[in-house]
Amino acid sequence: MHALIEQLARHGLPLVFANVLLEQLGLPVPAIPTLVAAGALSAGGRLSTVALLALAVGASLIADSLWYVLGRRHGYRILKTVCGISLSPDSCVRQTESLFERHGVGSLLYAKFIPGFSTVAPPLAGALRVGFLRFALFDAGGALVWAGSGVAAGIVFHRAIDRVAELLEGLGFWALVIAALLLAAFVGWKWWQRRRFYRFLRMARISVAELRSLIDAGRAPVIVDVRNRAAVQGDPRRIPGAVRLVLEEIDSSIAQLPLDREIVLYCT
Repeated sequence: MHALIEQLARHGLPLVFANVLLEQLGLPVPAIPTLVAAGALSAGGRLSTVALLALAVGASLIADSLWYVLGRRHGYRILKTVCGISLSPDSCVRQTESLFERHGVGSLLYAKFIPGFSTVAPPLAGALRVGFLRFALFDAGGALVWAGSGVAAGIVFHRAIDRVAELLEGLGFWALVIAALLLAAFVGWKWWQRRRFYRFLRMARISVAELRSLIDAGRAPVIVDVRNRAAVQGDPRRIPGAVRLVLEEIDSSIAQLPLDREIVLYCT
């Protein structure tokens, strides 16, 4: 057995636990490659498949339960924090709310396959007062399906993964350099997307103080509340005089809005 494989076999279980825990807490450290490598080792009897899945599900449940508790305690305010650290803030809340509105807590069964959803869904479940036992059941089921797919891929393709491990061992120190560069490139690309989104947002944004001054001066724009139904149920407050429209209905309803005034839309 090659030295690299030996190291992975020796530290594979705690590595899987730590990697899954950190990813589900919101750090940009993808756990699927680790799960696939661990699955390849389990195919050769070097790691226990049951232990791998149990640790992955346990780590996921720990992280998701923490986000759930924060969502239950702080409500929708916690989503601002979650999306503040997300590398995909443009779809962070909107995508999650839409999925929850259509499929409810059952969306947790596939949440981890959708980038950004796996971190935002647990605090949203807490904010919407989903019962903890129900949340934990669906969340654990989703974690099992997600982790199981990675481990299963490693088992099926373990021969090819062994050859990749041999190549990486031959590269020695440079294998770590390549891995670090790939991770840095991924995070850098997502960060660039994030910065581009926020630059656009700053150009198209009006502040709360600016909107209030327009209202006080009698020059109020048309204000449109485009939060979806789940968000309104979680926080029924709205800006006085705002028109309620679901974002998906904007195109069909635009003719109803006066076009001789500024239009301001706000969401969660």
